[in-house]
Amino acid sequence: MKNLLISLFLVSIAATSDAAISKAKEFKKQLSDAAIERTSHIVIYNGAYRKLDYPGGDLPAMFGVCTDVIVRAYRTVGIDLQKEVHEDMRNNFSKYPDNWGLSKTDTNIDHRRVPNLQTFFTRKGLVSCEKS
Repeated sequence: MKNLLISLFLVSIAATSDAAISKAKEFKKQLSDAAIERTSHIVIYNGAYRKLDYPGGDLPAMFGVCTDVIVRAYRTVGIDLQKEVHEDMRNNFSKYPDNWGLSKTDTNIDHRRVPNLQTFFTRKGLVSCEKS
């Protein structure tokens, strides 16, 4: 009986792992497709500071910087990096770069700064050297 339970447990882990791997691959494909689709848009490079709605705030579609490609691709797959980065920074402010001498978060710009996105993705375990 003990061996049967162990076997069932291992099978359920394998099934969960296969499902999780499949889900992760599908997410990567959707995100990649969304990022590639973003390259078909004409965008004027403009890094000016702007007041944005929160959550879900964005610049006018014709403006942006490199991080806006990432933010917009993630929004296409249902993830608002403005909100996610803000919440993580609010709860873990000291873990983020101090490049700008700020003492608190700023929902208008934090998610649009490369060092903040690098920190966020690293903290969430989303940085990988994996080739797929």
